[in-house]
Amino acid sequence: MSSSSAAPGSASSGPTPIAGATPLSLCAREPHVPADRLVAEMVPPPRFDSVRFSTYIPDPNQPSQSEAVQVLEGFAAGLGEAPGTATGKRGFFGLGRSKAPKPPAGPRGVYLDGGYGVGKTHLLASLWHATPAEPSRKAFGTFVELTNLVGALGFQQTVQTLSGHRLLCIDEFELDDPGDTVLVSSLLARLVEAGVALAATSNTLPGKLGEGRFAAADFLREIQGLSAHFRALRIDGEDYRHRGLPEAPAPYSDEQVTRAAQETDGASLDEFPALLDHLARVHPSRYGALTDGLEAVCLTGVRAVPDQSTALRLVVLADRLYDREVPVLASGLPFDRLFSEEMLKGGYRKKYFRAISRLTALARDAGRLVDAD
Repeated sequence: MSSSSAAPGSASSGPTPIAGATPLSLCAREPHVPADRLVAEMVPPPRFDSVRFSTYIPDPNQPSQSEAVQVLEGFAAGLGEAPGTATGKRGFFGLGRSKAPKPPAGPRGVYLDGGYGVGKTHLLASLWHATPAEPSRKAFGTFVELTNLVGALGFQQTVQTLSGHRLLCIDEFELDDPGDTVLVSSLLARLVEAGVALAATSNTLPGKLGEGRFAAADFLREIQGLSAHFRALRIDGEDYRHRGLPEAPAPYSDEQVTRAAQETDGASLDEFPALLDHLARVHPSRYGALTDGLEAVCLTGVRAVPDQSTALRLVVLADRLYDREVPVLASGLPFDRLFSEEMLKGGYRKKYFRAISRLTALARDAGRLVDAD
């Protein structure tokens, strides 16, 4: 990636980046992510690396938030294990138990349902941290990352890789097509049989997954099978990213964005339409790697996305940028006008509202780039 190697050199002459230096470009990056990296990166992202149940601040007006913390703390405590009981095989090195105990009857997981910005990912990551198992025995990833893992490893290898885990956390659980429904239903059924506990977040109750996206009634058995694995916990509340904070900042001018990109070490600079075209050529499983090493993303000419496929790719990129705490400085339309009214009323509306919420938070973070300038 030629742009990646050019920028560090431009800043090597001193602590302050050279004004007018050539910024990085997302459009110049075409990352290749090996399958072993996909597995190794199934941990809470940097934004949620240090969160714990104790750092979650429930809204006093929403008792369901405090209740969710209590339930999840108990769930984590119940995932303690004796050596050799989690894999469905004999104990370590073939010693100990001859077989694992059968999974308990009833739901084998918890499902956090609620609007965007109520802290579901914070709680899910806190559960991962609180579960008494080695990091290699628990996995954390988005629904998209899980399906990408199956695509990279194959179904059987994914089952084998995850079956030895105590816990699988799935963030942003959504079913966008019948193929994903059948795939994930089969995968989770196999993992539950192996004794793996499940935890997931979504804006949609388990029994309602797929509604508005495809003929969910035709796959009712699979959807009901997924729902049976979880105990649903409803988390009410407003988006904490906007709770008591000012309105989203207005976009900056092209000149301000360009200048900030030139004077910020590790910043990228791209025209928004060109970036959307580039995302169509990069698999979403690589969007995290696309942002490796970035300190800020600067975009000029933000405009409404032209179609749903493009919009869904942008949602994935927004999630990866938010996970990695990469501020986004932009000119053009404000982020709350990215998606058409039709999109915001359709089956993917919750994804789009989440993306708006997260990009708005990142736009606030980016204000310091211009203020400093």
